[in-house]
Amino acid sequence: MLVKTYCAAVNGLEVTTVTAEVSLAKGYMFHLSGLGDEAVKESRDRIAAALQNNGFKFPQNEVTVNLSPADIKKEGSSYDLPLAIGILAANSDMRSDMLSDYMIVGELSLDGTIQPIRGALPIAIRARAERFKGLIVPKQNEREAAVVNNLNVYGMETLKEVIDFLNGVEGYEPCFVDTRKEFYEHQYQFDLDFADVRGQENVKRALEVAAAGFHNIIMIGPPGSGKSMMAKRLPSILPPLSLAESLETTQIHSVAGKLEKGTSLISQRPFRSPHHTISQVAMTGGTSKAQPGEVSLAHNGVLFLDELPEFNKNTLEVLRQPLEDRKITISRAKYTVEYPCSFMFVASMNPCPCGYYGDPTHHCVCTPGQIQRYMNKISGPLLDRIDLQIEITPVPFKEIASTRQGEPSSVIRERVIKARQIQEERFRNHKGIYFNSQMSERMIHEYAEPDDNSLELLHTAMERLSLSARAYSRILKVARTIADLEGSQKVQTNHIAEAINYRNLDRGDWAERGI
Repeated sequence: MLVKTYCAAVNGLEVTTVTAEVSLAKGYMFHLSGLGDEAVKESRDRIAAALQNNGFKFPQNEVTVNLSPADIKKEGSSYDLPLAIGILAANSDMRSDMLSDYMIVGELSLDGTIQPIRGALPIAIRARAERFKGLIVPKQNEREAAVVNNLNVYGMETLKEVIDFLNGVEGYEPCFVDTRKEFYEHQYQFDLDFADVRGQENVKRALEVAAAGFHNIIMIGPPGSGKSMMAKRLPSILPPLSLAESLETTQIHSVAGKLEKGTSLISQRPFRSPHHTISQVAMTGGTSKAQPGEVSLAHNGVLFLDELPEFNKNTLEVLRQPLEDRKITISRAKYTVEYPCSFMFVASMNPCPCGYYGDPTHHCVCTPGQIQRYMNKISGPLLDRIDLQIEITPVPFKEIASTRQGEPSSVIRERVIKARQIQEERFRNHKGIYFNSQMSERMIHEYAEPDDNSLELLHTAMERLSLSARAYSRILKVARTIADLEGSQKVQTNHIAEAINYRNLDRGDWAERGI
């Protein structure tokens, strides 16, 4: 007897519907075809034990299983459940008339418990596109998959429940998630707030500018000056995710298996902060299964690298292309996977090896040469992609002990949102351009052209401060964002002056001057 069940193969964010064909004939062998990996091949043993522990017997026949299309590699253990159901139906141990209406995914434990899988959300999207009546998933994945409208999602805990459901036993209801309600309820709930930050008004201003224009930023300061503390609060001033952005972000985390239990949609922008020992593969994505890396997990959010010079130089260099293209392609021998990675790059570092260059309360023991070698760990091409470079000094005791709270994140966020709305209108007719940080040279001349006074100021600054040529365009982009925050249609002299102050590392005498 031949029976077909339907499941899915996840390749990056792309999902292919897989037909699991099960045929029984006289004999004693088990054959599995369709490019299954080791986990798929081992499914026979898990299925046999699960059937036996739930009152069924593995068929005493020759069992042939084909996962079609056979030329696409099948990875993981999510095929256990559809194969088990197909084997039972082919052996006439359950009904088979409802199998064509449902897509089924899940890993089986030896006792028949269904374990969670990766990629439930993109699988649900594919199931709806294929017009399946419903999707059967592990109980832990039901809320994640149920955010897809017009699809009945059934979360099951055991193999016995799936068998009963497909046999027509009543009492099983699809999971319902009020997507919009849950999404909007959690958008403004932050544990960290800028109101807790004492002093550092100039740094908070720089972070506001960076958030408004989606500019990359690096903070340089001695230990304990508050670099990490302020970076962690950055998501609280970024504009809220749109529903489309949330869906895309949740898919990436779903494929990576990073969603917390019971999560439906990610409603806040991601904040990823990998350790400096991270490898190139973990940063960009890869391994044999082409899983998303940190750059993709930070999509639509923030990638924060603390102590930037401590990262492996090759690991830092692989960031150059994702920062430019906002997507990353992972190539393997037989397939290619593309992940989006539009993130805001935030970094922090000490100003020198000992950490106290420019600290008024500590004496720096580093020579200018040591400082320069320390700074040279960050390449010019990577530094070229960082628009704002801000120096931080320790907060005086008077401000630390102050009971007066700073400006709350909600107030800063409103200004950032208004500036973003201006940019959305400005770039409405430019495909793929959404923020000032993405402007090309032609757009800079069109939207951020300085007047004569501003041009003279910029010329003077570049000569006196020994600013590099690459700083010119960055200054104009940042100045355009500062003007948007003030609601100004034109870039004015004060906007240029503020933007110049955010190019500290481009100054030719940075390692030799006193702060």
